[in-house]
Amino acid sequence: MGDFVELVHQARERGIRVLADLVVNHTSDQHPWFQSARRSKDSPYRDFYVWSDTLPANAREGMVFPGYQDSVWDWDEAAQAYYFHRFYRWQPDLRISNPEVREEICRIMGLWLELGVSGFRLDAAPFLIEMKGVGAPGEDQYEYLREFRDFLSWRKGDAILLAEANVSREKTSQYFGDDARLHMLFSFLVNQYYFLALARQEAAPLAHGLKLPPLPPLTGQWANFVRNHDELDLGRLSEEDRQLVFREFAPEPSMRLYGRGIRRRLPPMLGNDRRRIELAYSLMFSLPGTPVLRYGEEIGMGDDLSQPERESVRTAMQWADEPNGGFSTAPPSEHVRPVISGGEYGYQKVNVDAQQRDPGSLLHWMERLISARKQCPEIGWGEWQVLDSGDPAVFAHCCRFREGTVAAVHNLGDRDTSVHVELGDGSSEPWVEILGDRPYSRRDPKEAILLEPYGYRWFRIGGAKRFLL
Repeated sequence: MGDFVELVHQARERGIRVLADLVVNHTSDQHPWFQSARRSKDSPYRDFYVWSDTLPANAREGMVFPGYQDSVWDWDEAAQAYYFHRFYRWQPDLRISNPEVREEICRIMGLWLELGVSGFRLDAAPFLIEMKGVGAPGEDQYEYLREFRDFLSWRKGDAILLAEANVSREKTSQYFGDDARLHMLFSFLVNQYYFLALARQEAAPLAHGLKLPPLPPLTGQWANFVRNHDELDLGRLSEEDRQLVFREFAPEPSMRLYGRGIRRRLPPMLGNDRRRIELAYSLMFSLPGTPVLRYGEEIGMGDDLSQPERESVRTAMQWADEPNGGFSTAPPSEHVRPVISGGEYGYQKVNVDAQQRDPGSLLHWMERLISARKQCPEIGWGEWQVLDSGDPAVFAHCCRFREGTVAAVHNLGDRDTSVHVELGDGSSEPWVEILGDRPYSRRDPKEAILLEPYGYRWFRIGGAKRFLL
C-alpha cells in the first residue's frame, strides 16, 4: 500500500491522475466471502452471491466467452446449490441487489479514494447491474449507478466513473442518466464502425457510427480508443461486415476470438505500415470525445498469438533492449505475463529506450499528436459535424466550440495518387495547419486540400483562439 501511495504521489507531481480498475461484478471462488458463503446457508455472505437449488433452464444463455464456457451456472458441492457466474466458473457473481454488497463496494471505493486515486474504470458495468438470479427484485438497476456516483461525489468532488459498457445505442443514455450516473463511457459502438471504415477504406461507416450513440450530457463524455486489453469486439456489426473486417485484419482463425472479436494489436493488423498506423491514431484523436491510449500503443507493440484467448494482447511493456524487456528482474518462469522476444515486435527492436533516442520514432510522433490534441478543446467540448469531402475514401469533419473551429481530413484510401478535397465551406478565414502526415504548403482557403494516400491534416479555421475552461 505504501508503494501505491508513493506511485500516486509521484504521478500527481507530474500532472498525472490515476484511475483504479473497479472490478466488483464478481469475486474469485477463493475469496473469503465465497468460501464462507458456500459452507453454510447461515453465513452472513450467503446472500452476497446468486444461488439456485435447481439448474435454471437458461444456464447456457448469456455466456461472455462462448467456446470457453459451458454454462453460467455451476454446481458447488459444499453449498449443495448452483451458483451464477456471468464470466468464468471461478468468478462467482455478486448479488448487486443486496444493499450490503453495494455498501461493501462503496467501502472499496472509499479506500482507494483515500489512497489518492481520482476515480475508477468500472469493469463490465452491464453485468454488474443486471438483475441476477431467481426471483430478483424488480428495481431499476441503473439507479445503483446513481448510488455509486453520489458516494464518489461526496468523497471526492472531482473524481470520475469511466464505465466499460458495450451495450446497444438504446441503452447507453441510461448509463449517463441525465448527468447523474456515470461521467464517461467507452465508445464501443463507434470503435466497431471505425474499424469497418478502415477495412473498407471508406468514410461512410464511420460517419454512420458516429451518429448512433446519443449525445452525452454537459459534463459527460465518450472515451474513444483504437484497441483495449480485450478482443476487438465486432458483435454489433452485421455478419457480412464482421466477416469483412475479419478478412482484412484477422485472416487466420487463430487471430479471432469468441466468434465476434480479433485478438491482435493494431500494428500487426495493419502490416506494421507506419502510414496506416499514424492515420489510425490521428483519426481516433480527432473524433469528438476523449482519446484513450493503452500501454504499448505509443511505441507500436505487437501481440503474441501463442498465448491463450485475450492474453495475446496483454504481454509485458517493452521498456528497453534488456533482459525481460526491462520490465522485470524476475526470472521468466515467475512472470505473470510474457514479454515478446525476437522478431519484428520483440523488445530488442520495439522499446521505449530506443524510441526516446530516435526523433523519427512512433513515440515522438505520439507526443506530437497528444500536443496537437491539447491545443484543440473544440474536439472535446464542441459540437461536431461530418463534412462532405466529395471522395468516398476521405473522412472530413469539424468541431466547433464558442468562437473556435477545428477541421480534420483523413484519407482512408491507399490509391497511388494524391487526392484533392473540396470542402466547399466558402469561408475566407485562414486555415492554419495544426498537424499533418507530411509538410504541406500553406493552404489558401480557396484551394482544395491535398492529401497523400493514408494522409491526414488538422486545421484551425480562423487562426488561434484562447479559451477559459
